[in-house]
This record gives sequence, C-alpha cells and structure tokens, in this order.
Amino acid sequence: MASYTKSQLVSHIADNANLKRADAEAALAAALEGISGALAGGDKVTLVGFGTFLVKARAARKGVNPATGKAMTIPASSTVGFRPGSALRDSVG
Repeated sequence: MASYTKSQLVSHIADNANLKRADAEAALAAALEGISGALAGGDKVTLVGFGTFLVKARAARKGVNPATGKAMTIPASSTVGFRPGSALRDSVG
C-alpha cells in the first residue's frame, strides 16, 4: 500500500482547483493551521461528508515499563481522533 504525501496532495489541489502550486500549498497550510488551532482550543472540526476531527481524553491507566518490567501509572492525556463521514465511508467501501 502506497502513501499519499503532502506534496502529492498540494499537486492534486493545484490541478483540480486551477491554482498555482504555491497558492495550493498556502491554502492547504491555512486549512491545516485552522484545524490544528481549533483542536488546540478544545473544539471539534466537522467537514460535512468527509468527517469530524475531535480531541479525545485518555484516562490515566496502569501499565508496565518494558525496560524494567515494573508497574507504572500512565498519566491522563489528550489525543486527536477522527470520525469519518458517511460520504467518505461510502467512497472507501
């Protein structure tokens, strides 16, 4: 399975939106910055048909240090989650 790089995405945007590559790169950077900023502020970002980016809270939990084998507590943290929209789910199959 191949991966789709940021450079390939910029090229796709430039070609399909009839933009110069530099403009497409700036548009993608602005979109990603907007999503990141909203998530950092604790908001969720919904792109109808595509999906929703959201911040998920992880509770503290017990774990084992693999180097020493000793039990430890893993502190609570936040992570980013993504729920695909129906159009994206349907397009993937």
